[in-house]
Amino acid sequence: MTIAFTLLICLCGGLGAGLRYLLDTLVKARWQVDLPLSTMIINLLAGFAAGLVAALAAFHGLPAWGRLLLATGLLGGFSTFSTAVNEVLALTRQRRHLAALGYLAASMLLPHLLTALGFLLAGPGQ
Repeated sequence: MTIAFTLLICLCGGLGAGLRYLLDTLVKARWQVDLPLSTMIINLLAGFAAGLVAALAAFHGLPAWGRLLLATGLLGGFSTFSTAVNEVLALTRQRRHLAALGYLAASMLLPHLLTALGFLLAGPGQ
């Protein structure tokens, strides 16, 4: 891997982080709920997109460099598991234990299910 390609992955990561910030801002402005909805939406979209990228790489000829740019760079910068974990801790500190447990369970399960859905939708024969 060249330095130039590594920098390109970093640029894609920055683009993903910028998209995450924009979507986070839009969701928070649109829906003021008492749960970290924007992080959940971002991670669900990232999981779904990761499944699409994996299927494109496995079945439709997306080259390894394209997978790295999209999955490692763009989606790596877009998704935000560490923020989800921090939000679980914030809910726990607020003594909202049931909400924290539900958010943790949803954060662990739902993105994986959406990754599988994206993979199935873009899989062989699609």
